[in-house]
Amino acid sequence: MHFTLMFFESTEDFAARKDPEKQQEYLAGWSHYVHALRDSGVVVTGFGLHAPDTAATLRRNDGTIFVQDGPFTETKEQLGGLFVIDVPDLDAALEWAARAPVNAVEVRQNLPAM
Repeated sequence: MHFTLMFFESTEDFAARKDPEKQQEYLAGWSHYVHALRDSGVVVTGFGLHAPDTAATLRRNDGTIFVQDGPFTETKEQLGGLFVIDVPDLDAALEWAARAPVNAVEVRQNLPAM
């Protein structure tokens, strides 16, 4: 079964990616986690995302399209990246999610490909 692990990061986490004094510590946690995922053979695909301030959001209202700079919602944590993993069940997906170096991971089972 394929599950998507969506990793939510704080503004401070996104800032740590660029801060030379914090970047090494930030990347160390992710490096260990990513290597464990890949070495296990469960990874289908995965990637990190640029910071939310680089986003554009498209909304449709009564047939009119509106595009705004920034993320869909302003929250304390934003989507920072994701992995699609192939594991036997939700419990296995949750075990991988619990190992992530972030405070919030959303886990969803993927629909079959069309």
